[in-house]
Amino acid sequence: MLNHTTEHTHAEMGQGKPFSFDDFIELATWFHNYPAPGLLLGGYMVEVAKSHIPEGVLFDAVSETSWCLPDAVQLLTPCTVGNGWLRIRNTGVYAVSLFDKHTGEGVRVRLDPAKLEDFPHTRCWLMKTKPKADQDSDALRREIREHGPDMLEVQSITVKPEVVHKRSKGAIAICPICGDAFPQPHGSICRNCAGESPYVDDMSASLVVDIKETIPSVPLQESVGKAVAHDMTRIVPGESKGVAFSRGHVVTAGDVCRLQQMGRFNLYVDQEAPNGFIHEDDAARSFADSMCGSGVKPVADPREGRVDMVAKSDGLLIIDDAKLRAFNSLQHVMAASRREYSLVRAGRRVAATRAIPLYLDQSVFGRAMAILNGKPVFSIAPIMQAKVGLLITGNEVFKGLIEDRFADVITAKVAALGSRVVNTLIRPDDATAIAQAATDLEAQGCDLIITTAGLSVDPDDVTRLGLVEAGLTDALYGMPVLPGAMTLVGRIGNARVLGVPACALFHKTTSLDVLLPRLLAGVSISRNDVAKLGNGGMCMECASCTFPKCPFGR
Repeated sequence: MLNHTTEHTHAEMGQGKPFSFDDFIELATWFHNYPAPGLLLGGYMVEVAKSHIPEGVLFDAVSETSWCLPDAVQLLTPCTVGNGWLRIRNTGVYAVSLFDKHTGEGVRVRLDPAKLEDFPHTRCWLMKTKPKADQDSDALRREIREHGPDMLEVQSITVKPEVVHKRSKGAIAICPICGDAFPQPHGSICRNCAGESPYVDDMSASLVVDIKETIPSVPLQESVGKAVAHDMTRIVPGESKGVAFSRGHVVTAGDVCRLQQMGRFNLYVDQEAPNGFIHEDDAARSFADSMCGSGVKPVADPREGRVDMVAKSDGLLIIDDAKLRAFNSLQHVMAASRREYSLVRAGRRVAATRAIPLYLDQSVFGRAMAILNGKPVFSIAPIMQAKVGLLITGNEVFKGLIEDRFADVITAKVAALGSRVVNTLIRPDDATAIAQAATDLEAQGCDLIITTAGLSVDPDDVTRLGLVEAGLTDALYGMPVLPGAMTLVGRIGNARVLGVPACALFHKTTSLDVLLPRLLAGVSISRNDVAKLGNGGMCMECASCTFPKCPFGR
């Protein structure tokens, strides 16, 4: 291996070829363009790590920085980025690990700042206490040559299963926007088209198109007796905005003055769509038909080039967010909606879509339809009329020291969503009693069990322990929501469980109001869903509460 005391002691390359420190400098220069200090240190780090791997063990590598160290791994081991045996997890720490690719057990070698007090040039390089141009490169390289291994810390590690797992592209799809092949797990479109491209994309040329060559306009005076090709909007500032002339309206002499007041001196009159294009109304109809899922329908006719989608029934709005973002990543089309998980009423608008230009290029239309792929973007999850069991905990309530206030609060919120509380049990702060009560409510056929209080860090708060004893599964405890950080969701048998913290007694709107509709709609709640609540999860506690017509929980 590379040796810090004898210049010509040899190391072994991946194929077993011996070489000296000076040979490694030459190799580093050839591969890396210059013998970077990080690469030379990396050579020692990799050799030290290899010395701790038993003979015959097939190993993979993790580099915790993307600077220089991965090149040392690729020079001195069979592990490369290309073959997938080298993973770069950029924690920013100068450390490398080699591990058994089957068990995940291995060794981690790191450059230890605490050991650099006697090596001032290396410390200056690591901590960047001087600009690179002012550092003494020869002295730094000499320190690394003579003392490299003395700067390192070695520890045994076990790599997480998800890191050990062999990488796979999965199924391959064709991006409907650019036509490139890409891993299907990335989403409906490739990451380049989703906005992660490393290249400057100048779309300005597509924003200014001389459309007159293919879609001729007609001077206003010559349009009398002809039908207009699209809805034309009239805006009176502060008063009104609406369609003044609908598509198909035949222009009369009496319309000329009004159109001039609207700033219309040239019109597109009704005509066949140019070859290779589709009219905005036809495109919008097709988009809306594809976007509507269960409980959502498009309105009959486009208006101002747009098609609205309305709820067919009361319920919770569900959105395929990845598909919506992919659709909106495509130039010249759009769709907008209300916030996901909004409670909606039958007949109310939930979304709308349109093409941006009057005539949409057929190739763009085809890519948009390929993104939608016949699968809905918007649907309504009906709120079931659930049987709710209420489990109130607390010694002070159980012993009658104070009057319970939770039952009225919970019952009112449940009733407002069309469900009913079928049984209310009050139990002391005793895990066994709480567990038995939860089990009884599930056995009585409750669809949802709501527990109150007992979820904080106080020693008497044992509600969680009792629920676990009752068989709680799929538990998520702690929410990025204020008020309501101590909220719990899970399942016991066939019943969903919602643990409501004591803050719901004081605050009008809490995590209870955010999560209860989802549970009653049968919507699953994952840790990822919970994490998203943090953005908008702080209630402003307004003097006049307008929830749900506010950003809280959205």
